[in-house]
Amino acid sequence: MLSKWCRPFPGLAEEVAHARHFVASLMADRGPVDDAVLVVSELATNAVRHSLSGSAGGWFLVIVGFGDDLVRIEVIDQGGERVPHLCDVTSQEEGGRGLALIAACAKDWGVKNWPDGRCVWADLVREGA
Repeated sequence: MLSKWCRPFPGLAEEVAHARHFVASLMADRGPVDDAVLVVSELATNAVRHSLSGSAGGWFLVIVGFGDDLVRIEVIDQGGERVPHLCDVTSQEEGGRGLALIAACAKDWGVKNWPDGRCVWADLVREGA
């Protein structure tokens, strides 16, 4: 990556909008803004809903890395019982489509687990690359 930007956010649902604005401001004239905002929105929402980041005093970290032809969006959360996975999108349940949306717009994505947290990331192709 040529450059990286990061910002921590309190683990509150209303902070997801702040994460979207952070990513959108970094992406201006540098890549696929709409896809990047979608990715961070889904990943930050998952962090707050499904990890310890959503507990009292919790937090999540957003990292945006720019390479020559890719931009990587990472959300680091505080981990928890549930492991991020693609859900069956044919079910009638509300939600559960976030990682499927990310998989559809990203060149690649994945999960890195640590003892006290995890990182979920997605690589997006930079426009004109």
